[in-house]
Amino acid sequence: MSDNATFLTREPAVNRKQAITANRLFLHASSMQAALEELARLRPCWPSAHTVFLSFGRLVPGPELLDWSWPEGTFLEIPAPALTHPKVQALLPLVHAQGIPLCLGWYDGVSPVPPIGDWRFTLVDLRRSSVPGQAPGIALAWGLTDPAAFADTIARGFSGACGWFFLRGTPEVVQKRATPSFGIVLQLIQKLQRDADIAEIEELLKRDVALSYRLLRYINSAGMGLMCEVTSFRHAVQILGYRNLLKWLSLLLLNASQHPSQQALAQTSIVRGRFMEEIGKGFFSAEITEQLFLCGVFSILDVLLGVPMVEVLQNIAVSEAIREALTRGQGEFAPFLELARACESPDAALLRHHAEKLGLASLTLNRAHLTALEYADRLNA
Repeated sequence: MSDNATFLTREPAVNRKQAITANRLFLHASSMQAALEELARLRPCWPSAHTVFLSFGRLVPGPELLDWSWPEGTFLEIPAPALTHPKVQALLPLVHAQGIPLCLGWYDGVSPVPPIGDWRFTLVDLRRSSVPGQAPGIALAWGLTDPAAFADTIARGFSGACGWFFLRGTPEVVQKRATPSFGIVLQLIQKLQRDADIAEIEELLKRDVALSYRLLRYINSAGMGLMCEVTSFRHAVQILGYRNLLKWLSLLLLNASQHPSQQALAQTSIVRGRFMEEIGKGFFSAEITEQLFLCGVFSILDVLLGVPMVEVLQNIAVSEAIREALTRGQGEFAPFLELARACESPDAALLRHHAEKLGLASLTLNRAHLTALEYADRLNA
């Protein structure tokens, strides 16, 4: 892999209800020219389901950024320490003229901000200020490390937060309360993985009215493109097939928790699953890549449900490859899960390390990352 390879990592921005409303993408490049070349290659798969804050890390944004065709809904992030830099000073009137929205990063709460520019969001560094202060636009807290402190952060005037704070809660302290469908969903997953008779599947579905309704609503949605309405569970199962039904039920597990960060955790797990599935296509058959998807989706169930992963997997029949990756970080799926997690780290060197272990080009990695992100955001919506 070239030393000039460019990598994308991300972190989410959540609102007061801890639902993801934006994705902050970090482009780690050796130069602005390399960054622009990678952006041009990624433009066809650029995510649009949510707002994007685009950060160039340690590179100073300059007028050359306008050579890229900026997608609607993508905000240029300007680091607060660089506001006085000549390149930024030259850039601001140009982005203002073109109507490119701005996000102010690493703000200290007190420094003056140039009046020119459409400053819609500000990421306030909690290490420098515990309140929004003079932040222009919508103030989001950055650097939150304790999930329990989120409510207090909102009480201090912030409209949300940016970062992975919701992943840091330990299963022992999370108060979980599974929905009534949780047990039925687990039983259905186990039966599907054992290729149980369709009559057994149908009987289980009849036990939960809400679950049955969701299945029929899903199968009859416009996205399925069916010519006639499906009204029986047996017909629904036959149309979906066991594999697609298994994937659908696995996603429902993500909604079986009353964790305060449930939506953000669900998006994260779906991105991991889809990303691992996309990357896995170059290594495994379709049957195995479906297992990679499940591995990524299940990787956050311990946080969502508030129980250790070993206990979670006692209730779900999974392949040994999934079990090894989730409980011991070993086996053939482990490198793919490590790669997915590295996409959530600000450390580009860590992502490069795991990509090199699998012999992946940075463009392949970045495309899979963006494809998975868009898939998860639209699925959650």
